[in-house]
Amino acid sequence: MRTAITDLFGIEHPIVQGGMHYVGFAELAAAVSNAGGLGIITGLTQRTPENLAKEVARCHDMTDKPFGVNLTFLPTFDAPPYPEYIAAIREGGIKIVETAGRSPEQYMPALKAAGIKVIHKCTSVRHSLKAEQIGCDAVSVDGFECGGHPGEDDMPNMILLPRAAEELKIPFVASGGMADARSLVAALALGASGINMGTRFIATKEAPVHDNVKKALVAASELDTRIVMRALRNTERVLKNAGVERLMEIEREKGPKLVIADILDEVAGVYPKVMINGDMDAGAWSCGMVVGLINDVPTVKELIDRIMTDAESIIRQRLTGFLDAPQQEPLRAAS
Repeated sequence: MRTAITDLFGIEHPIVQGGMHYVGFAELAAAVSNAGGLGIITGLTQRTPENLAKEVARCHDMTDKPFGVNLTFLPTFDAPPYPEYIAAIREGGIKIVETAGRSPEQYMPALKAAGIKVIHKCTSVRHSLKAEQIGCDAVSVDGFECGGHPGEDDMPNMILLPRAAEELKIPFVASGGMADARSLVAALALGASGINMGTRFIATKEAPVHDNVKKALVAASELDTRIVMRALRNTERVLKNAGVERLMEIEREKGPKLVIADILDEVAGVYPKVMINGDMDAGAWSCGMVVGLINDVPTVKELIDRIMTDAESIIRQRLTGFLDAPQQEPLRAAS
C-alpha cells in the first residue's frame, strides 16, 4: 500500500510504532521495521546519549530497514541534554525522529541540518498547524482514545482526523484507537496517510516487556482505562490497577488543590516496575482504549501482515461491494 507516509519514510506499509517508555527498545523497533512498518526507539528510556547511541547501533545490527527515534521534550527545568541526544541520533545515521511533548521548535534547526525528517505527535488541529509551520514533515494526530497524554480537548478521532485533513498540507498518521485493519481503513477514509500504534504493539511477542503486561492487555476491555492528573492539566490515560485506584482516591480528596507531590508514589519510577518486573499494581502507566480490541499476542510480522491483508479485503470486497450491490427499490410509505 502506497501513501504519502510510506513515500516520506521509505517504508512498505503505512504503520508506525510510536515511542513508548520502557517498551521502545531495539528488539521491537527492528521487528516493526523488518515487517515493513516504521519502528521507533524511545530515546529517553536510554538514560544517557551514550546509551542511546548503543541502542541505535544494536538496532542497526537487527535491521537494514528505516527506523526512527522518539524524543519527548520535557519542561525546561527538568530537561535532559537534548543536543547530546540529537548528536547521538545524527551520528547513528538516523533519518527519522518522532517528537512529542513540548514543541520541538528550538531543536528543529539541528534536526533539519542533519537531514532528519520529523513527525510530531499532536492532540489538536492547532498544534498540528504549528508543527507544520515550524517545519515538521508530518504529524501524528492523537485522539482522545489514545494511551498516554490525549491533551485537554477530549476530541475523539472521528472528529479530529477529518478536521486535521481539512487544515493540514503535510501528511499525518492517526493515533489513538488503532489496532487492526478496520482502524487503518477508517483512518485512511478520514484523511490520514497511515496509523500509529502504541498499546497494540506492546501485546506482541517481540515487545521486550514482562509477560504479565501482555496478559493484562489481553484480559482488559475497552472499559478498563482511566483518566488521571486532569487537575494538573497533565491528563493521562492509563490502565486501571490498584496503584491507579490509590491515585484517583488522592485526586478526589485533594480536588483542585492537588499538586504533583501528592501522587508522586503512583507516577514516579513506575515503568521499570511494570514493564521489567511485571508488578501490575505499581502505579499509573499509559494504555489506550484500544486495549478492548487486543485479543492475542502475535509476532509483529503476523500482526502487520494481518492488518494489511485484512485492509485490502475490506477495501476491495466490503467497501466496493456496497457500490456494486444491485440497487433496491426504495421503501414506500404505507397508504
